[in-house]
Amino acid sequence: MQDDDLNIQTGTYTFANPPEGLLLKCGETLGSIDIIWESYGRLNKDKSNAILICHALTGNAHVAGKYQASDAKTGWWDPIIGPGKPLDTDKYFILCSNFLGGCSGSTGPSSINPRTGEPYGMTFPTITIDDMVQCQKALVCDHFGIQKLFSVVGGSIGGMQVLSWAVQFPEMVQSMIPMATVHRLSPQAIAFNKIGRRCIMLDPKWNNGNYYRDMPDLDGLALARMVAHITYLSDEGMQHKFGRDSRAHSIFEFDDAFEVEHYLDHQGYSFVKRFDANSYLYLSKAMDIFDWERDYGSLENAIRPITAKSLVMTFSSDWLFPPYQTEEMVTVFKSLNKDIEYHKIESYKGHDAFLIEYELINPIIENFLSRVEA
Repeated sequence: MQDDDLNIQTGTYTFANPPEGLLLKCGETLGSIDIIWESYGRLNKDKSNAILICHALTGNAHVAGKYQASDAKTGWWDPIIGPGKPLDTDKYFILCSNFLGGCSGSTGPSSINPRTGEPYGMTFPTITIDDMVQCQKALVCDHFGIQKLFSVVGGSIGGMQVLSWAVQFPEMVQSMIPMATVHRLSPQAIAFNKIGRRCIMLDPKWNNGNYYRDMPDLDGLALARMVAHITYLSDEGMQHKFGRDSRAHSIFEFDDAFEVEHYLDHQGYSFVKRFDANSYLYLSKAMDIFDWERDYGSLENAIRPITAKSLVMTFSSDWLFPPYQTEEMVTVFKSLNKDIEYHKIESYKGHDAFLIEYELINPIIENFLSRVEA
């Protein structure tokens, strides 16, 4: 790998081989399972310096650095990870995996079903956030031999995985940093996910999920991405970014008259080149299913076993995962005398702020981790 300072390593961990497989929450068994991983820094002798990163909905395991100097982009959270940064690779071993159901190498709907020799498509079983975490645990424990994580960190659906880690395996999580996330989606967020999935499924080229032979560019997936991007921004953020600026010769034209329209088209149709539509269906559904109150009976029941020191961050203009929802969870943490630090960060950049506002979040993360070390 090119970035020597980060000591980037990549690999595939295969587990849950038949006939046992992995029992999923839906009751079905899946196997074998491939999990693509990427690591940065070095694991210390007693394996006590590992930090697991859980990526967002359409992310992947490449979280920092470049493979080659000529690469156009660094990993998606590069400003946070590396020597001298909050997730300091001179101190910590940073690990990120493409989660179950994804399309960046880990087993998902586009993977070959060993029973048929064809891609799973919509025969892939419904998966949950907890299932994703079970796969991460297998990677962490069985492949790397790590018995306790110094921290688990992530935002959005990655933040849901962080929460799931803390509840399912409290003895393994020394600290956690869930960002821009909630313990269950609001009806509004579920509604937006529904619209995105419907856009995909109404596209004739989707063909009931059986499109892998021809691999067409799915307009439905592009539309789903456009809808999602609106929820990732905020009204004020869109005013700053686009205003009423026009690109077209005439505003009476229907195609990309305004800058915001051009932005959505670009985001939608560039997305279809890199992401699998069926993965989008399954991952967004997993977000909808995640619900501590349903699964544990109450927030109190869910949170009571957690022993991790916790840093929770929300962003004032995030209307997809609004702060008031996260604060419901934080209130219960405090009522149970859990070690929790909460920051509501003032930002007009919406849900995407956890991927943008590094000047605001980096010092908070660094200070928190120094307290965990103490």
